[in-house]
Amino acid sequence: MDKSAESYVIDDQDAGLFRVNRRAFTDPECLADERRRVFDKCWIYVGHESEVSHAGDYRSRNVAGRPMILVRGDDSVVRVLLNTCTHRGSLVCRQKSGNAKTFQCPYHAWTFNSRGQLVGVPGEDSYSEAFKRDDMALVAPPQVDNYRGFIFACFDPAADSLYDYLAGAREYLDLVADQSELGMKIVSGQQAYSARANWKLLVENSYDGYHGLPTHQRYFGFLSDIGVELKGRDVATPSYQKAVDLGNGHAVVEYESAWGRPIAHWVAPFGEHRKAHFAEVRRRFDARFGAERARRICETSRNLGIFPNLVINDIMAITVRTFYPVSPDYMEVNAWALAPADESAEDSALRLDNFLTFLGPGGFATPDDVEMLESCQRGFANREVGWSDISRGMKREHPSITDELQMRAFWRRWNQLMTEPRLKRARKAA
Repeated sequence: MDKSAESYVIDDQDAGLFRVNRRAFTDPECLADERRRVFDKCWIYVGHESEVSHAGDYRSRNVAGRPMILVRGDDSVVRVLLNTCTHRGSLVCRQKSGNAKTFQCPYHAWTFNSRGQLVGVPGEDSYSEAFKRDDMALVAPPQVDNYRGFIFACFDPAADSLYDYLAGAREYLDLVADQSELGMKIVSGQQAYSARANWKLLVENSYDGYHGLPTHQRYFGFLSDIGVELKGRDVATPSYQKAVDLGNGHAVVEYESAWGRPIAHWVAPFGEHRKAHFAEVRRRFDARFGAERARRICETSRNLGIFPNLVINDIMAITVRTFYPVSPDYMEVNAWALAPADESAEDSALRLDNFLTFLGPGGFATPDDVEMLESCQRGFANREVGWSDISRGMKREHPSITDELQMRAFWRRWNQLMTEPRLKRARKAA
């Protein structure tokens, strides 16, 4: 029997039972199907427009297993180009970032401009009249689009537009993008690390409120030590909290923060001398958006998952994180800090301190999380235990952030894509 025709998920909504077959975390055939059915069909985050702010600026990176170039052309248009020479295939951009008018292949010196056009071919007179430079330009993915500065690419020409694909996630991207009237920017620098675990474990972990207290006890102890008031507050079930299925596999948990937010939510460790500044910033948000939306932007945190592999954690700092499987039990992770373009040096230092202290590869949270994911992966070697349970809160009318609605939203969409008959997909594409 074709394994791809089997369901990986038990989803009994009447009984309140949701389970995932652990083969989804270990089977090489499953990963091969994921590459075709998920990563080749969905919109994948490439980068932020602020990373290429000037003509000629570029970033080269692997995106869902493919080498790509994010570049702003000499016409100021931001493009995504596949990093492979159309002659014989070599990478044309070998640096991670920079500014260049052209990209030259090191193999035979074919040269492309910042729009991807072929502008130089040594010995071009050796080719026949059938050779056309226009036919040999660097190739772009079939679809590229931008929402609020976040740039995505899709390899399925028949896929829905990015706007429709994002569905309810647009509201939460707006809450992030509206934190500055002048726009948001990726802060210089990047976190790059790996984990010996399946990539979908990090999807689950990224908005799993249930693990917070048992896994991150050191961090909550640290908060108390530096003067964050936790007494009388239930950080696991705050007074304002919700988990939301945003459609198309996207989901979010939004909640009241016990810790401060550099945007406009002051707490004692930020310093008494900063209290008036934070109050003035908050006043401006109230004037721009009204009290309720300003409260959500300034005081609440959110862990947003955009299917399949983009996570934006807007908590004590804003982290943009992507990850991709190298093998069923190994993934590569990249993360960046996002901040208001007009942020002061003092606010930026505070933000980056929060970013590194909690979410850095050597911070309080990330090593704990990586250890737990790798521990899960090691546990999957016990093949006699075939299913993982993700049923928590399934019968609740209003699931909390410590329930698992957000994970079920991901898994339902993942399972749909992985088990949808190929004939049906072909008809839809036609």
